[in-house]
Amino acid sequence: MQIFGYIGWLLGYILWGAFFIFKNFGIAIIVFSIIVKAALFPFSLKQQKSMAGNARMAKKQKELREKYGNNRQKLQEEMNKLYEKEGVKPMGGCLTTLIPMLILLGIFYAVAYPLTNTLHIDANKVSQALQFANSIPGYTHTVGNATYQEVSLLRIFPQIQGYLTNIFTPGEMASINEFANGFTIFGSVDLLAIPSQFGFWSWYLLFPVLCFASNVGSSFIMQKINSQNQAMQQQGCMKAMIYLLPLFSAWIAYSVPAAMSFYWIISALLSLAQSVVIGKVFSPGHLTANSEARHAALMFEQEAKVPAVYVPRKTQTGDTSNTSKKKKKK
Repeated sequence: MQIFGYIGWLLGYILWGAFFIFKNFGIAIIVFSIIVKAALFPFSLKQQKSMAGNARMAKKQKELREKYGNNRQKLQEEMNKLYEKEGVKPMGGCLTTLIPMLILLGIFYAVAYPLTNTLHIDANKVSQALQFANSIPGYTHTVGNATYQEVSLLRIFPQIQGYLTNIFTPGEMASINEFANGFTIFGSVDLLAIPSQFGFWSWYLLFPVLCFASNVGSSFIMQKINSQNQAMQQQGCMKAMIYLLPLFSAWIAYSVPAAMSFYWIISALLSLAQSVVIGKVFSPGHLTANSEARHAALMFEQEAKVPAVYVPRKTQTGDTSNTSKKKKKK
């Protein structure tokens, strides 16, 4: 898990930078999500090209299977030649989906450990503050999951900050206090709240519900956009992402701080908008038309490079000789 913690530590700098400007963690998450989507856009583009490329080659792959179905080695060789010729990587769609998942896990560690990974306060100082908080009578019963001890400490920090002046510097105290007061959105929604701690019928249940709905809607529309993509249905990893990710997101969102759910919702909506745009430009039909146009242009260019060869007309020689013979007879 250390690798995810390190990713969260790095991403925390972006979150803190956005928070420092807007003084609100909800707005910081929106800005952060846009930055992450922009950074991952080349990978998303590569994934769409890979899926569209596989769909474009579906007919050719079927012909190869029919022709070399009984010879697996020859079939694999011809498949590799086809992928190389078309410039498509067979596992490109699966591999590029792993990167957003790593980012998502990094976000979790940035939100779950806000003091060490977002504010980047020394871990020893945070540990001392947690020891003090755990010594408060009744406090340990309100923490719940031990993973979110920093979240719980951040929520009560304004009330106990007077007892922590010997641990944190004045600058750190000001940063933590400002950070703790910046997690409220829409007037009363606390992004540090964990839905499972408020019961199943709490209105905080809207976070996992919206997580599920946004991911299902995004997956459904993406599937419609790629309805011609037959290769997409053949890739197990893509099928798992489409049908299992919404359920996974809802289950996770119920047991993590609402800030994580909020990021997941914003990210899903941005992914939907991005997929619509990319799907229009890089649909299988569009890429096929471009491929055929490039092929035709290449053939035309090769024909233009072939030098013209002059072939003498035989009829001219024949006509000249006949005319001279007629003159001699005369």
